[in-house]
Amino acid sequence: MKRERAQASRAKSTSATAGATRSTASAPRGASVQATTLSQRFSSYRHHHKEVAIESLQRLLSTPIPTLMTVLVLAIAIALPAGLYVMLKNAQLLSRDWDGSAQISLYLQQDVSSATGKELATDLNRRVDIARTQYISKEQALEEFKVLSGFGDLLKELNENPLPAVIVVYPANGDVAQAEKLRKALDAMPSVESAELDAEWVQRLHAMLDLAERLVFSLGLGLGLAVLLVVINTIRLAIEARRDEIIIVKMVGATDAFVRRPFLYCGFWYGLAGGLVALIIIESVLFWVDSPVGQLADLYSSTFDLSGLGFVNTLLLFVTSALIGWLGAWLAVGQHLRSIEPR
Repeated sequence: MKRERAQASRAKSTSATAGATRSTASAPRGASVQATTLSQRFSSYRHHHKEVAIESLQRLLSTPIPTLMTVLVLAIAIALPAGLYVMLKNAQLLSRDWDGSAQISLYLQQDVSSATGKELATDLNRRVDIARTQYISKEQALEEFKVLSGFGDLLKELNENPLPAVIVVYPANGDVAQAEKLRKALDAMPSVESAELDAEWVQRLHAMLDLAERLVFSLGLGLGLAVLLVVINTIRLAIEARRDEIIIVKMVGATDAFVRRPFLYCGFWYGLAGGLVALIIIESVLFWVDSPVGQLADLYSSTFDLSGLGFVNTLLLFVTSALIGWLGAWLAVGQHLRSIEPR
């Protein structure tokens, strides 16, 4: 009896264990959490930015007249300082074609012969700090003085020529300080009576160009601020027009960054389009005045040609205008987004 009871107890225990095993095996499992990798997050982030950028551009193109008016206002404000910069750069290039360095006049001793003077001018022309030289003999100096002074008849009564031979030196370096150092070195030469630096016109030219550069920079800052304000006002109106949409997406859990993103791309497109139209305006004006400028340069036997912004400055124009548009949108969204909250 005891043996039968023990066998029955073991059978019952085995059956219970098997049932528990089947119960465990048949029980439903909970939801598993799958971790996303960094590359997947970046791909999703990039894809969302791409969609928002395209959607923002399409939204602007869906209202062509208001968008065009805003872009034209931005383009004119950008083109004014950029166009003045192009004019300033061409003026600087033109001043270099005018022997932009100061001239040094070397008055030779009276006893220096013409052959010695020409040889001295040739020797000076070989120096690396001198671009070129021009020898003016005593006779040439006297004839020029007769023409310029108007005292030709009186000068004919002179028994000898009182004017010395002159060597006009054009320094290779256009800096006035460097030209002054060269003048002192040439003045110490034994055949030179005196050396004079004609730098007053160079100093005036540099002063005017420096003043113009500062004015262009100041105008650029002022109009850049105007572009910023225009973008801020435009984005503010866009935010107010989409107030209900913003409230709804915030109610379902959208973050401020998610809401802000379309408006940032909107400001970016405004700035980029303004820079593009500004470039078209500048190049059109340059094309329009290129022929008269070429004719004027031919009259003065000059090879001067107008130059545009160039690749680097054009790229800088696009980057700056797009950045101003993005910054204006950021300021507008940051100012008005906090006031739009679901109740």
